[in-house]
Amino acid sequence: MARELLARNLGQWISVCLLLLFHVNFGTCFYLPGVAPEDFHKGDLLRVKVNKLSSTKTQLPYSYYSLPYCRPDHIVDSAENLGEVLRGDRIENSPYVFKMREPQMCNVVCRLILDKKSANEFKEKIDDEYRVNMILDNLPLVVPLRRPDHESSLVYLHGFLVGLKGQYAGNKDEKHFVHNHLTFIVKYHRDPLTEMSRIVGFEVKPFSVKHAYEGEWENDTRLTTCDPHAKRLVSGSEPPQEVEDKKEIIFSYDVEFQESNLKWASRWDSYLLMADDQIHWFSIVNSLMIVLFLSGMVAMIMLRTLYRDISKYNQLETQEEAQEESGWKLVHGDVFRPPPNSDLLCVYVGTGVQFFGMILVTMIFAALGFLSPSNRGGLMTAMLLLWVLMGLGGGYSSARLYKMFKGPQWKKIALKTAFMFPASAFSIFFVLNALIWGQKSSGAVPFGTMFALVFLWFGISVPLVFLGGHFGYKMPLAEDPVKTNKIARQIPDQTWYMNPTFSVLIGGVLPFGAVFIELFFILTSIWLHQFYYIFGFLFIVFIILIVTCAEITIVLCYFQLCSEDYRWWWRSYLTSGSSALYLFLYAAFYFFTKLEITKPVSGVLYFGYMLLLSYGFFVLTGTIGFYSCFWFIKLIYSSVKID
Repeated sequence: MARELLARNLGQWISVCLLLLFHVNFGTCFYLPGVAPEDFHKGDLLRVKVNKLSSTKTQLPYSYYSLPYCRPDHIVDSAENLGEVLRGDRIENSPYVFKMREPQMCNVVCRLILDKKSANEFKEKIDDEYRVNMILDNLPLVVPLRRPDHESSLVYLHGFLVGLKGQYAGNKDEKHFVHNHLTFIVKYHRDPLTEMSRIVGFEVKPFSVKHAYEGEWENDTRLTTCDPHAKRLVSGSEPPQEVEDKKEIIFSYDVEFQESNLKWASRWDSYLLMADDQIHWFSIVNSLMIVLFLSGMVAMIMLRTLYRDISKYNQLETQEEAQEESGWKLVHGDVFRPPPNSDLLCVYVGTGVQFFGMILVTMIFAALGFLSPSNRGGLMTAMLLLWVLMGLGGGYSSARLYKMFKGPQWKKIALKTAFMFPASAFSIFFVLNALIWGQKSSGAVPFGTMFALVFLWFGISVPLVFLGGHFGYKMPLAEDPVKTNKIARQIPDQTWYMNPTFSVLIGGVLPFGAVFIELFFILTSIWLHQFYYIFGFLFIVFIILIVTCAEITIVLCYFQLCSEDYRWWWRSYLTSGSSALYLFLYAAFYFFTKLEITKPVSGVLYFGYMLLLSYGFFVLTGTIGFYSCFWFIKLIYSSVKID
């Protein structure tokens, strides 16, 4: 009965989420870039937009104009959705303006004379390996590089470096050089019938060039280092542009247009190309081996308990089997006894259901292609909206479990469910955001966005949790298969391997082992600023995670009951939930082996966000394990007649 109710409620939540996401996508389709192609005539203006400066060494994004780059007459901010703001995106116009299919050579953008402050700002960003991000027709700017192991394949790096560090020949002093000349390559697909073109690629080759000219500088001064009249292009052989106080920097660019056979619908394929799909298949096969092993154990338990109890209840073959199978039956009068801190368990279970619904619906839509990277911030926005909406399921689940424990105050449980996890997450987020504000980073969430988050929480999520709690508490419950004794049974001494701490820690190993390879790619996409769009693989791994959590919890719960220990409520939650501990330890390993973060603030940001991620993973996997064990116990105690 509990399984049927859970399935029916989950179906209702998914249906509501589908309606919400359809409404969100339909209502904002006029804004979402990349949904419909844009056709350009020859000579149409192409306006390049600039995004944040990003670095994998600091994880602190900054606005493009935080550096003294060339500015347009008026800086205009583009409208950004909630996900973009939380990611630190700051999209603005730029002085880079092209004309479709009209190549340009050596266009001077502006000339700057650095002062000490500006020079130090450039040097700091160069030291921290900041990259400049730009956008044209919703395509991010990339730098193509050939892979050393596959000369025929290309790797695309997001944005170009602000500059480089190096030494002059015969000089040991390290200097800073800025990339002040950009060679843009715009790839387009042309329709031979209409002569209209669609942009399918946006690449750049950055150069550091100490531009030279004759005479005094004027607006129409011609450069000698690159000259469109003499057809002289910038190459890597010119002296680089050093960054120092009082130094002159001239910013310039070229534009090349290359016709491509790639169609507009496939233009993101090169960005999302998986060169390591074999690793993902290995991950899935590795996880399936774990699932098959656990499935065999669960099948064996089912055969030894249910089949023999129903068919041959009094025909046990050996004394050993009798002893084993009588163990879990002896605790039938205590197995449904409410656990200590039952209120807290109800809250955690409700929060886990909320997480499960959010992740399941998000993955389904992402796997179907609705949350494309062309919709920047769409994934995070969808997850936030779904989290808020799934409060209905969270309140329902927590109140229903609370009623089963004979609790009289469902409103108290609904209030705790609505506030416990969000308050913890918001507190950590607020502290981390204050640290980002202190660094004057564009990643700091502005007050207006913070207010929007609070409104989503208090204005939508909390009422939905209470609404779900109301319905969950009012609905009738199915009776327990067995009655609970008034006096609790004494629990015999347990063997060392049935110690709660040991069994809980062991239980988290296999769920983590099922996902840790895919976890590497997720962390890489988050912290090394790469696209993650293999949601098909991720969805398969998620299903495997659900099965693994369920089966390991059932197996260990069965062993626990056979040893006449009926305290399964919390242990079933913690058994699979302990995989979050291994996730956090792996995150620490990843930090020290894969990242080059040196600033203390950046380290605090990393571990703060990974702590939040691990906390959410604990709630999710713990709830999966709890409901699996709950279903298993109801099944085995309702399938046999207890004398």
